[in-house]
Amino acid sequence: MTARSFRRVLGAAAILLAAGSAARADNDDARTYPNRPIHLVAPVAAGGANDVLARMIADKLGSRLGQPVVTENRAGAATIIGTAYVAHAAPNGYTLLIGPMAALAVNPAIYETLPYNPRDLVPISLIATYPLIMVVNKDAPVRSVRELVTYAKANPSKVNSGGAAGTFQLATELFKQRTGAPIEYLAYKGSNETVAAIMSGELTMAMVDAGAVSAQVKADTVRGLAVTAPARIAAFPDLPTMAEAGLPDMVVLSWSGIFAPAGTPPTIVKKLQDEIIRAVKSPDVSAKLRALDLDPVGNTGDEFQRIVDADIRTWAAVAATAHIRLKP
Repeated sequence: MTARSFRRVLGAAAILLAAGSAARADNDDARTYPNRPIHLVAPVAAGGANDVLARMIADKLGSRLGQPVVTENRAGAATIIGTAYVAHAAPNGYTLLIGPMAALAVNPAIYETLPYNPRDLVPISLIATYPLIMVVNKDAPVRSVRELVTYAKANPSKVNSGGAAGTFQLATELFKQRTGAPIEYLAYKGSNETVAAIMSGELTMAMVDAGAVSAQVKADTVRGLAVTAPARIAAFPDLPTMAEAGLPDMVVLSWSGIFAPAGTPPTIVKKLQDEIIRAVKSPDVSAKLRALDLDPVGNTGDEFQRIVDADIRTWAAVAATAHIRLKP
């Protein structure tokens, strides 16, 4: 064997040894993980839907893992602050994000720059999805989606919509692009404020998450027109889907799921994925999610990644057509 061949053999052996050592270290990490508290960061204020969801999952996950899972609120800048914090955290499984669709798929579509990239985070499991409900002021002269479109086109300066985040703005823009209805969009600080504006007549319509407006729809203080789900939802069996209302390509499912910083050992990600799936599919958690008008999911990280990628493409196209580009 020549000296050059010998060096090649040594180099190959070193690479295999290093790979084996890394794999053993990775497995060791998974066997001892977690050995201290985990922080689950909610990039929203305390009391909101994602905060409630984070605390529910943290409690169940902590009991399954044998270590506390502490919910930490890092709200601000439309989920950007908390999301960036986790994206740049140590990739060791001890700092996780409960990420709403707004943070991972909508913000990249509407903001010129962000202090994070969606690829800085690894999807672990999707917790739940939820559709939006199109509602109008109860005195508005419309009782269907078709009538709303006709009314907006006949009165181009009278119809407006509103929402509290980029998700609602892009959903409204998608509706406008699919129907050609001229609708002015107004921004609000929260979904409760949006619903109040609908009730007062300040807004003609809005597309709102079901949890924020279900009580008002059931009490008939606002009028529900349709849901953006692919099928009718149990909470509102009389409300048609957008497809039934004549808009088959108007399915909008918002979501929330758990993410880890990119570079987190795959065995730790897999351990978290499996435990989160078990937690979400447990009867008590599933029942609590459905009580909040959320559909429990609990899927693999690969399945979740495909959903994130598809939504990034969808909302980027909607924002580009609407010429929406914001500064963070």
